[in-house]
Amino acid sequence: MGKKTTHKFKAEISQLLDILVHSLYTNKEIFLRELVSNASDALEKYRFQSSSAENGTDDSQPLEIRIETDEEAGTLTVTDTGVGMTREEVMANIGTIAHSGTAQIAKMAEEGKESLDTLIGRFGVGFYSVYMVADEVTVKTRSMHPDSPVIAWTSDGRTDYKLQELDEDMPHGTSITVQLMDDLKSQFTNKDHIKQVLTRHSNFVNFPIMVGDERVNTVPALWREPKFQIKPEQYAEFYKFLTYDSEAPFDTMHTSVDAPVQFNALMFIPPKSTDFLTGMNRDNWGLDLYVRRVLIQRQNKDLLPEYLSFVRGVVDTEDLPLNISRETLQDNVLMRKISSTLTKQVLSHLEKMAADNADRYAEFWKEHGSIFKAGYMDFLHKDRYAKLVRFDSSALEGTDSLTSLAEYVSRAREGQKEIYYAYGASREALALNPHLEMFRRKGIEVLYLYEPIDEFAMDTIREFEEFKLVAAEHADPAALNGFETKDEDKQDVPELNEEQSSTLDKLMARIKEVLGDSVSEVKVSARLSDSPVCLSNPDGHVTSSMDKIMRAVSKDTSIPVKVLEVNPDHELVRNMIDIYTKNENDPFVEQAARQLYESALLLEGYLTDPHALVGRIQSLLTQSSGWYVKAEK
Repeated sequence: MGKKTTHKFKAEISQLLDILVHSLYTNKEIFLRELVSNASDALEKYRFQSSSAENGTDDSQPLEIRIETDEEAGTLTVTDTGVGMTREEVMANIGTIAHSGTAQIAKMAEEGKESLDTLIGRFGVGFYSVYMVADEVTVKTRSMHPDSPVIAWTSDGRTDYKLQELDEDMPHGTSITVQLMDDLKSQFTNKDHIKQVLTRHSNFVNFPIMVGDERVNTVPALWREPKFQIKPEQYAEFYKFLTYDSEAPFDTMHTSVDAPVQFNALMFIPPKSTDFLTGMNRDNWGLDLYVRRVLIQRQNKDLLPEYLSFVRGVVDTEDLPLNISRETLQDNVLMRKISSTLTKQVLSHLEKMAADNADRYAEFWKEHGSIFKAGYMDFLHKDRYAKLVRFDSSALEGTDSLTSLAEYVSRAREGQKEIYYAYGASREALALNPHLEMFRRKGIEVLYLYEPIDEFAMDTIREFEEFKLVAAEHADPAALNGFETKDEDKQDVPELNEEQSSTLDKLMARIKEVLGDSVSEVKVSARLSDSPVCLSNPDGHVTSSMDKIMRAVSKDTSIPVKVLEVNPDHELVRNMIDIYTKNENDPFVEQAARQLYESALLLEGYLTDPHALVGRIQSLLTQSSGWYVKAEK
């Protein structure tokens, strides 16, 4: 047995160890992830070096990681049959810290700004995390190089460490025995707890992890396997393991990329929607990020944009350092390249689904469309987004079918250069929208929007295949007049004579007088056929629905001042012309003007107090029923 020598830790290591030993952080289990990751690296190095070594090596030992616990002694031991270390390598690897900056760690830890596992990752000091749980650590190691002795490294993590060459038989590899702190002995000698920690952090390590005689990491890293070897039921099993879903995934995306950055990814589209953007599940999304099969971050939210948050899965790369912090991940160039590639792949997959199987894409859209629509802010992929969004339409029957913008274009009237849309609470509500009467009369399709986000999407897309997207209420009636009216919608209404036209001008002036500043203008409408009046925005830019959204944001409860458009061909307006001709001061004119205005407000969703409108309706019904009874007699 060789002489035992004592070596002082460098000042920065002593400072770091003091932080770890006196740490108040609760996530102490991270030390096991670090030790297993180091063991996995040692096994990978052994496999590589033994396959390329000119002289033979002892391959009788299985390449594995073993974890033993001794409740009575209060110890936990992690053993690997990897490459091992020489005396010089021990001093280099666990006697110094390659990355300086321990003072910065101390400052951050004292301020409590970040979790200790993040700091450990950032400064590459994973082995030392063991001192969060250890009173003393003993490392026994033997290098794979022939005739290498067994080296023992021992330290209580305070001021120094001891090195000794042992005269004992030991296979190549490393064994780390952790003498646990008294208050942590029961926790980290509990094999069930150890298994849970390993499953959480190291489940896909490439080598068997044995706790006693039981292998813990039994689920294969499926994303690393060739696609042609994997059966659908294997994908389904892995998806259920990953998400705790009881159903198989709706779709699977398995990809391996070598450039511009190397990574493997296995992603799934769930069969049912969970709206991650609202409610309890707001933060329950993101892909799990692995580096060489070791979990670095669960639910990383930088790998895919939020509008693709319905995608679940894992991404594994060789190109990132194993100990990388969450903060560093966000600024990492490789991460941005992975994210860009993944986003394009998911969009391409959806495009192929939409092209190959429209019914299947419709199923996808029914479940996940509301989340996907939030992608209107992804200007980089605006054109692809525009091809993938779906809407209800006046050209469709019922709400089960949806249409794409491309399909709308294929049905457009000859000479039509605009895609028209309108917002409403339902198909029934839009059927009563006076702004759509001209479109129905001309047989021009209108897309139906039911959610506020739909309007933001339209405002962002703006143009599709040289067709401008235009809100129906902003459509130019003169441009629509160029299209022929459907025969069944042609109305045989006699034109106003000169006297009636003159009276109409006076009537509209009277209506403006009655309504005062409630409206900016009263004018003849070119868009109405079934309704007597409608309201329109004087600027012709902001839609009524968007105006309501902006007012809600600014907490503006006032009623906007709009233009009142009057349909001169409507029977009610013709009757009002006759009444006004006989008596300019007939109270019915004022009563009807207020009723028509408030009815229009009601349809637009601006009428907050319906009492006057209801009272007026009851008065009119009472009068008209009296006239009806007299006429019958």
